[in-house]
Amino acid sequence: MNLFSDETTNLLPKDGVVNYYGKLLSAQIANHYLNCLLNNIDWKNDEAIIYGKLITTKRKVAWYGDTAFEYEYSNVKKTALLWTKELLELKTLVEEKTNETFNSCLLNLYHNGSEGMAWHSDAEKDLKKDGAIASLSFGAERKFGFKHKQDKETIYIQLEHSSLLLMKGTTQTHWLHRLPPTTKILKPRVNLTFRTIVV
Repeated sequence: MNLFSDETTNLLPKDGVVNYYGKLLSAQIANHYLNCLLNNIDWKNDEAIIYGKLITTKRKVAWYGDTAFEYEYSNVKKTALLWTKELLELKTLVEEKTNETFNSCLLNLYHNGSEGMAWHSDAEKDLKKDGAIASLSFGAERKFGFKHKQDKETIYIQLEHSSLLLMKGTTQTHWLHRLPPTTKILKPRVNLTFRTIVV
């Protein structure tokens, strides 16, 4: 099922809240931020420990925040860098749009459509329980999916260049989400997930 919406409509039929705000910026300004993100962020290949084995992904990540937060997911601990000028500008924009506040951001760089993300939920112990997570996308338009953990109902939406998606409430408890790979997309996508770390 494909759903398109605005911030007043919940994309999920039950057990959580997901709002899609669409594009926040003009193409020219969005392209400026994409260029800054590609060139000014301290990107590293992502690492995960799966079944006791260290796996390094093609996808790259970066972790920024108010302070040098430590954050652990996939059994690997990461330490936040301090905000860049552009990240602070985007954080302010997202906070004004959503009426939420965030103290950190996990960034993902997908070089092309062959790189994606498997089904998962963002429910690490360091995150605020049922806290909002704002996902801001730049670059290639990609399909993004949700799957209910119990009845397996699925929902997909296209995430556009400079578009904002907000997940909140019990979404992470009851739903998985993913970025499916595709051979059709050759351009990069940068995704910023603003979140709240409990300190």
